[in-house]
Amino acid sequence: MRGFVREPAMLERLVYRSRSTHKLGSLHLFNLLVQCREKNRRLDITGHLLYTEEVFVQCIEGPPEGIESLWQSLQRDERHHQIELLSRGPVKERRFPEWSMAFSSYSHFNKYKMPGFFPVDHAGMNLAVERCAEV
Repeated sequence: MRGFVREPAMLERLVYRSRSTHKLGSLHLFNLLVQCREKNRRLDITGHLLYTEEVFVQCIEGPPEGIESLWQSLQRDERHHQIELLSRGPVKERRFPEWSMAFSSYSHFNKYKMPGFFPVDHAGMNLAVERCAEV
């Protein structure tokens, strides 16, 4: 009897940009992050969320069915609008395997000492943002 060889799971990465419906404060962002992380864990999704100047840029990665489910949900989410798909496609590995949702913004938003928070510089950049933007 031959052993069963499991194929590696297919992964997909999706990156989008949107505009916040309302200006968000530290508590709103903390609660949003808690909700995102919980949902992403259920869908086996990892990624990164950037929030600067009322604009979100999010990179999500995971199984195609999880990405599609989350993408449909994001398009109905009333917390943001002007949603623009920047890229979507298959990938060989995750860029954020350790985070159900890493988060980057200006340091004053980290009032609640959120795990996975990466402050950005005055231009809105850091290594996590650059990792998300790599093609």
